[in-house]
Amino acid sequence: MKYVRKAYGYVTRLEEGKVQVLVFQHPIAEAGIQIPKGTVEDQEDPYHAVIREMKEETGLKDFKVESLIAKDLWEYDDGTIHKRYFYKINVKNVADQWTHHPTGGGSEDGLIFRYFWISYKDQVNLVRGHGDYLNVIFDK
Repeated sequence: MKYVRKAYGYVTRLEEGKVQVLVFQHPIAEAGIQIPKGTVEDQEDPYHAVIREMKEETGLKDFKVESLIAKDLWEYDDGTIHKRYFYKINVKNVADQWTHHPTGGGSEDGLIFRYFWISYKDQVNLVRGHGDYLNVIFDK
């Protein structure tokens, strides 16, 4: 069976001693609130894909990939099976919120993502399994 490989980033920061996770509001209402992620390209490993995707989707340049925290198989709405890789990524000295034009092209060309931080697992309703491993981040 062929999978679509996806690299997800739980970008984290410490704010007043508490962990926060970066999320964004997609401008298309049905796309909801997400964490940054993207497709792993052919011949690309998921680790390098998550680095590329974080730069393209968030505009962040100074971050550290701490660890792979989970990988799984997940069925997308259209029946496609995604092999998902979730990474914990650390940043420091980042704004509380900002907007960014993703630079990866394709269906995101011309969009503006609005970024902000969440402080606990159920603070927002993340779409399509994006919050599946937030407990690993917040329950430490």
